Amino acid sequence: MIRECQPDAVPIGRLVCGQGRPFVLMAGPCVIESRDSALSHAQALKTVTDRLHIPLVYKSSYDKANRTSVESFRGPGQDEGLRILAGVKRELEVPILTDVHTPQEVRAAAEVADIVQIPAFLCRQTDLLVAAGQSGRVVNIKKGQFVAPHDIAHAAAKVASTGNRHILLTERGASFGYNYLVSDFRALPIMARSGYPVVYDATHSVQLPGGQGTSSGGQREFIAPLARAAVAVGIDGLFMEVHRNPDQARSDSTSVFPLDQLEALLRTLQRLDQLVKA
Repeated sequence: MIRECQPDAVPIGRLVCGQGRPFVLMAGPCVIESRDSALSHAQALKTVTDRLHIPLVYKSSYDKANRTSVESFRGPGQDEGLRILAGVKRELEVPILTDVHTPQEVRAAAEVADIVQIPAFLCRQTDLLVAAGQSGRVVNIKKGQFVAPHDIAHAAAKVASTGNRHILLTERGASFGYNYLVSDFRALPIMARSGYPVVYDATHSVQLPGGQGTSSGGQREFIAPLARAAVAVGIDGLFMEVHRNPDQARSDSTSVFPLDQLEALLRTLQRLDQLVKA
């Protein structure tokens, strides 16, 4: 199991991820839709996680640069998006995770975000990984759908070459062919052999990339069982995109988890996590 590998502990603000601690939840809408939406989602998530004593990192993207269609909503952009995320961090005192897509974005993003995230499609981009490492922030590398679990250690090594070992590795499914992804749960302990905490992305793992022609589809009904399976393996973090009104979400509407169902799922996951790590 993952806990037998004893990956390094990674500090995230006041939180710590790894070394057999309870899983950290990284959750929020896929993309920033507005300041009010970000604050209301973050407050709702904080209320639930405070009640359950689950560590929370709020995640949301200021720019979704890899949308299927050029017509799709990408977000408010870096300047406005970071202002919104800084407000969430200041008002609610929660750590922040957001994506970066180019080396030039990293410095500004790192001024706000506690975790800078490397999108799956960019996980081999050396200049981006090095810039993220040089920021001094925690770097969450999403394993590309085209990358074998043991090979993501090479991406981590690029970040670590800067002297920054505050690295998380996230599994989000592997390409199965023609719009389908599959989760191979052997990947989680294999990735943990790298020495870094492992996160499971339960919502992107149910995506059907490009499955709706001009947008990605998804199979939301499988989020909960996949999350349960990953927690049973012994993950250090759980990544979930959530939304108050999933069908109206402006990005990944078919694969975000309903906010009003989150607490019940987290209670089950928390019990599993305690049993596995006892």
